[in-house]
Amino acid sequence: MTRVVFATGNAGKMKEIREILADMDLEAVSMKEIGVDIPIEENGATFEENALIKARAVAKECGEVVLADDSGLEVDYLNKEPGIYSARYMGEDTPYTVKNANIIERLTGVPDEKRTARFLCAIAAVFPDGSETVTSGAVEGRIDYEEKGKNGFGYDPIFYVPEFGRTTAELSDEEKNRISHRGKALRKMKEELRKRLQEG
Repeated sequence: MTRVVFATGNAGKMKEIREILADMDLEAVSMKEIGVDIPIEENGATFEENALIKARAVAKECGEVVLADDSGLEVDYLNKEPGIYSARYMGEDTPYTVKNANIIERLTGVPDEKRTARFLCAIAAVFPDGSETVTSGAVEGRIDYEEKGKNGFGYDPIFYVPEFGRTTAELSDEEKNRISHRGKALRKMKEELRKRLQEG
């Protein structure tokens, strides 16, 4: 196992993944970079199911170790929306500035203590021998009153982290990787990959 394929075409995500896996003797490439371009219907009921659906579909195409993540934002006051529909919320091609503005608007007049939210991430790995494993991570915070920060993507500019007093889009890459839902899930997955490398 000298490389892992990540089932994503998202450059921001790949940057985060490469930084976290940097101390491993592994090359991380995206499905896009190895020429896999297939439609994947994410019809699972949970982040874990969707991550496995993606990883299995890409593993079928390339026969390599494939990792896939499914992540999203849950806002308690909005009945845990957008949840597993985070990427498709208000339509797949809707800019996040519009999605973020919509969430802020729906929380108009809602006090801090009721603006609680979390980012959740599940990472699935599918190995060439057919075995699978899933890890997950979460980060708790709340929805801010306006977009702040440029260092992030998606819902980062409206996700306020009390321990830093800033949104995730205002954190440095290092700070973000330390606390992020994807960072936590990926570090757990790193341990799984390390075990595999030792075994194999």
